[in-house]
Amino acid sequence: MREYQRSPIERSLSVRLERLYGDRAGDYVARIRSLLDRFLAMPPRHDMGLRPLWSERDVMLITYGDQVQSQGTPSLAVLHQFLLENRLDQYLNTIHLLPFFPYSSGDNFSVIDYWSVDPNLGTWNDVKRLGQKFSLAFDLVLNHVSRKSAWFQAYLSGEAPYDRFFIEIDPEADLSTITRPRSHPLRTVYKTRHGRRGLWTTFSEDQLDLNFSEPEVLFRMIEVLLEYIRHGARIIRLDAIAYLWKEIGTDCIHLEQTHEIVKLMRDILDEVAPDVLLLTETNVPHHENILYFGDGDEARLVYQFTLPPLLVDSFLNEDATILTEWIEGIETTPSGTTFLNFTASHDGIGIRPLEGLMDHRRFERLVKAIRRRGGSVSTRMNESGSHVPYELNISYLDALRDPRDPDIAQLALRFLASQGIMLALRGIPAVYFHSLVGTENDIAGFVRDGHPRSINRRKFQLDELEARLNDTESLAYRIFHGYRQLLAIRIGQPAFHPEAPQQVHRLADGVLAIQRTSLDGSQHILSLANLRREPVDVDLHPVAHLDALHNLFPDQEDVTAGRILLFPYQLAWLTNRPGS
Repeated sequence: MREYQRSPIERSLSVRLERLYGDRAGDYVARIRSLLDRFLAMPPRHDMGLRPLWSERDVMLITYGDQVQSQGTPSLAVLHQFLLENRLDQYLNTIHLLPFFPYSSGDNFSVIDYWSVDPNLGTWNDVKRLGQKFSLAFDLVLNHVSRKSAWFQAYLSGEAPYDRFFIEIDPEADLSTITRPRSHPLRTVYKTRHGRRGLWTTFSEDQLDLNFSEPEVLFRMIEVLLEYIRHGARIIRLDAIAYLWKEIGTDCIHLEQTHEIVKLMRDILDEVAPDVLLLTETNVPHHENILYFGDGDEARLVYQFTLPPLLVDSFLNEDATILTEWIEGIETTPSGTTFLNFTASHDGIGIRPLEGLMDHRRFERLVKAIRRRGGSVSTRMNESGSHVPYELNISYLDALRDPRDPDIAQLALRFLASQGIMLALRGIPAVYFHSLVGTENDIAGFVRDGHPRSINRRKFQLDELEARLNDTESLAYRIFHGYRQLLAIRIGQPAFHPEAPQQVHRLADGVLAIQRTSLDGSQHILSLANLRREPVDVDLHPVAHLDALHNLFPDQEDVTAGRILLFPYQLAWLTNRPGS
């Protein structure tokens, strides 16, 4: 049996739980310690502690478990089949399986049972089989639970301890200071055994916020956390973590107690599963987002939420200025932490991260451009009670569409250039399934479900998807095969290590130039992306030590004269190592 050093972990548990719960902490220190003992008594995962935290080969795919379907076969098995038949295990090493548990709404984020796999998707054995080829990321949906969950049904019946699991709000309470990520009412009334009660519902009336001021709730979530690790999770995504702790009279976002809970979970993982990484989901402005690194003692990974909307804006304006300035200002993260870079996900494109980066007129142009491209704009309620844009609901491919140019070849180039920028940034890249296969707006799904996010959550039948990707005349074919080439090249470059230094150059208007240098200094890569519809001649002499440059793309020429002509939306990765 493996043993953990009891004194340090007990001391950490005591300090953090006392900060959260005061005199009520004592019993839970012993209970959590016992929980960790039981976990450590289990057979160790075969690769625990044997691999580095990350390398240039780390690329994550974000996907629903039922993303690809075939009648009579569990969806997780169909997904596994699709990934292997298309050799995606050669280009991607991590799968973020969006919640695959029984649910009641919210496309899986209203969890009914944390402990089970939705039988429509398969079983834990199907999850395990997927984990034999890929590292796995699971969602810990800890802010809220479905109203159909056993916990909430027990609350309605007045059963202890579930009668303390949810947050009752006095109808006269002043909620005006609370940060609201949605436009619907924060308080929803339910009929209980003891009468009508108004409960906290941040995201929907089907998603009941859990009361983390009750220590039993935290204990149950630690149980779930360890269960997910036991089932093979390498990354735990803390969904909606920013809103976890509630205290009326505050803004109820990023509260000190929320950070204390993240640190507590990190302490537990460092002790019993040091290879498991915490990822926080906080779709807020950059200076708030990076708070979840703490002093290197909170999340290992933090989403780069500013990138998706800013990248769209830059292409639509054919202007790299704001994007360049923002990248220049990105901080070096604490040791043992890095960003998770992405452009699209199962959610829409959050636009709160643009606050302070552009003037109101440019922001409004972005919102109008999304609507012209068939997208929808979701709102939230601000401090004054007004409804303001919060999220752009559109496929990332259509967000980059130029209505003036119907040429699918140009659209594919523009889209792949955006993805190449994301792949070149310091951090770990995450690719949404629909970006990989070139999915356009699912207007029919939006109309069917009545939910704006459905526009970017289309599910495919396997034969339908394969037909799209094998049609050499299709946009999906161009993007899928182009994306695989990007990934195949990227994972072989030491300069794209998540911690490799990053430098931005200002070489030409409309061109984003990012230089990466391998940790040992032996490889430099200059990533160039032309955001414009016209060719741009780029003088490379300001990048002094990059004289003769090898182009990593086999269909592009090397650079020998210190200049390169970038065609419209061309992406180039130039390196000093011809053998790369």
